[in-house]
Amino acid sequence: MLSIRKISAAGLTYRHFARYRQIIAILFKYGFEDVLGAFKIDKTIEKGLKLISRKRRELMKKYSRPERVRMAFEDLGPTFIKLGQALSMRPDFVSIEFIKELSKLQDMVPPCDFPEIKEIIESEFNLSLDELFDFFDATPIASASIGQVYKARLKDGCEVAVKVQRPDLDKLIAVDLGIMYHLASLIENNITEISFIRPVKIVEEFTRIIAKELDYKIEANHLERFALNFTNDPTIHIPKVYRTLTSKRVLTMEYIYGTKVSDIKALEQAGIDKKEITRCGANLLLRQIFDHGFFHADPHSGNIFILANNVIGMLDFGQVGAVDQQSKEDFVDLIDSVVHQNSFKATRQLLRITYWDTKPDTRRLEKEVADFIGNHLHKTLKDLNISHLLQDLLHMVSRFNLRIPPDIFLMMKALGTIEGIARQLDPEFDMIEQATPFIKQIKIERVAPQRLSDDIYALTGEFIQFFKHFPTDMIEISRLIKEQKLSLKIDSKSLESIRSANDKTGNRISISIIIAALIVGSAIVIIAGTPPLVFGMSFLGFAGIAVSAVMGLWFFFAVMRNGRL
Repeated sequence: MLSIRKISAAGLTYRHFARYRQIIAILFKYGFEDVLGAFKIDKTIEKGLKLISRKRRELMKKYSRPERVRMAFEDLGPTFIKLGQALSMRPDFVSIEFIKELSKLQDMVPPCDFPEIKEIIESEFNLSLDELFDFFDATPIASASIGQVYKARLKDGCEVAVKVQRPDLDKLIAVDLGIMYHLASLIENNITEISFIRPVKIVEEFTRIIAKELDYKIEANHLERFALNFTNDPTIHIPKVYRTLTSKRVLTMEYIYGTKVSDIKALEQAGIDKKEITRCGANLLLRQIFDHGFFHADPHSGNIFILANNVIGMLDFGQVGAVDQQSKEDFVDLIDSVVHQNSFKATRQLLRITYWDTKPDTRRLEKEVADFIGNHLHKTLKDLNISHLLQDLLHMVSRFNLRIPPDIFLMMKALGTIEGIARQLDPEFDMIEQATPFIKQIKIERVAPQRLSDDIYALTGEFIQFFKHFPTDMIEISRLIKEQKLSLKIDSKSLESIRSANDKTGNRISISIIIAALIVGSAIVIIAGTPPLVFGMSFLGFAGIAVSAVMGLWFFFAVMRNGRL
């Protein structure tokens, strides 16, 4: 099992040091000197690295920061490419500009030597390759950073695709993860401008993701779960998993013959009904999301093949998403309120499906939502582009520092991807119309008698638990107060606002006292007839009354302008 190794400067091996040097050189190469300032690099090394990167410095100025991050990740190799791909699915960690750029990362690397692959297969099953397979093609049909895919034939004649993990991959990734953690800690502790993206948390989350990708048994579980969900659907085909030839580092599954969904010309030559597979493909994803709550998170055209008789075959189940009933209902309510152009409800639903550090200005957000709806809903639903709509939605939530949960984002991204493929096959396709029955079903389920009964039962149980533990909790709070262990946490902003309010109150009281004193003192001077006299009245007393009147009017209007009496 992978774990993050917190590498100290004193404990670095030569391998770690060489990798550190490579990472630093690439960061300099792409103009990230601001990040490297936290690493306290030796001046001699720094000058040498700057000299190396000087030739390309002008070239780097032509690219935006997100573009340079993508290019740096590509140069840094498989682990960082996977990190970039993981970040491209996490709007809660990075901005939409970086997501768009990191989505372009290509996970294609040259294949490693076949003898190493053969050794892995034989060591996993303690049998020779000839004993396991009747035929095994030594040339891979696909090669990525994690594994390579080969075509083979079993002893019973079944053709299979065999995915094999690259040799010593877990060790290589462990080194990079340790270095990532060390660098993330330095950044978070030393660079205030970047610390808000929580680089340490990103590395920790990525460690969990990559650990799952390194275990092919998890992908096999996904394949079997999808196959079970669509057992009775003749329009869908999920490859069969061969469990006896599947392990943590080897995945053996049925080989699928078909045409890539993006190859329009080949589909037409094969007599494929494009409108039919468009409808079936959209239904496939909608059923995954709304019926099963478990969906393929990366349904791009390279993972979708069209088999004979308009049957859709799906591959690569390493990335999946899951949404619970409440998330589905909240998402449906958001889409429904946008379609019906209800900005008030759409704003509330948007706040329900997102989370934040500081709650945004609701009125300003509602105005932005109204503008967002106006920009997209001026056209018919048939012409509505979900990809553009979701992209603008992400831009809007990022402006208000709202974060969309990963699985909700993956669902939105999958819907946008499928719509894009569908429009290529059938330009008249209407995704909203296709999704309408599923949206209606979610609404009906919400008020179904069984659902209402279950909700009431669950709520009653929670109330019982609350009243059961309430006395004990109050006794515990009383004990903490008595032992002076209960503390009240007030943030600095709250203290500042309290101090400011107290200052204003003190100033108002002081001015009120001064005005009252002037009025009383001036009245006494007038009554005493203190000279000099003007028209038989004390000039000093009259002047005091006039000054107090002016101050009183000024104070009154100042308070009124502030909005509080």
